[in-house]
Amino acid sequence: MTHNFDDLRYIAIEGVIGVGKTSLANRLRDTLEARLFLEEFEENPFLKDFYKDPKRYAFQVQLFFLLSRFRQQEEIVQYDLFSSRVVADYMFQKDRIFATLNLEPKEFKLYDMLASILEQRIVKPDLVIYLRSSTDRLMANIAKRGRQYEKDMSRDYIESLNRLYDEYFWNYEDTPLLIINMENIDFVNNRSHLEQVFTEIARHRSGRKNVTIDLGKGE
Repeated sequence: MTHNFDDLRYIAIEGVIGVGKTSLANRLRDTLEARLFLEEFEENPFLKDFYKDPKRYAFQVQLFFLLSRFRQQEEIVQYDLFSSRVVADYMFQKDRIFATLNLEPKEFKLYDMLASILEQRIVKPDLVIYLRSSTDRLMANIAKRGRQYEKDMSRDYIESLNRLYDEYFWNYEDTPLLIINMENIDFVNNRSHLEQVFTEIARHRSGRKNVTIDLGKGE
């Protein structure tokens, strides 16, 4: 099936840890022949310690991610979006979701001052795709992929992130937004599910936002 993605030069995919952002980003990259930007989790030297002792390492891990993501976003700003496409498995503003959850008030105030300055230089995506799922499925996905630095991640932490993500995107208006319920979708192993997702992405244009689709039921 052929899909029309002509107006979508920059697509950002969002969602809680384990929902499938990178898997979808890779498949969109292949289809669109786009430049792929992935979050660099493994480069954060504080991440493993953070999951063991969140209060002690929250500010360090958050600041590292903020600056690392900004460095990547500078590459996107310099990229020629008129002649090429970009797909990212995150949006820069997502960092605030984690900061809201992880930082103490004084730490967040300092973080917010820096983030506000950096956000002024960020280019907005043409489309944001929010993949959402239940905490049960997220925890199962996290366990299945078996990343060493995620083994100490608690269910309460993922549950809290899930609530914050839903709240954030319920009020999101900065760009066109496509919300996909991942509970019944397996676009990694089911080609028809992937085609349905691509169809919804291709349909989505300016003027439509907060569109929720629920694919794959009964298949």
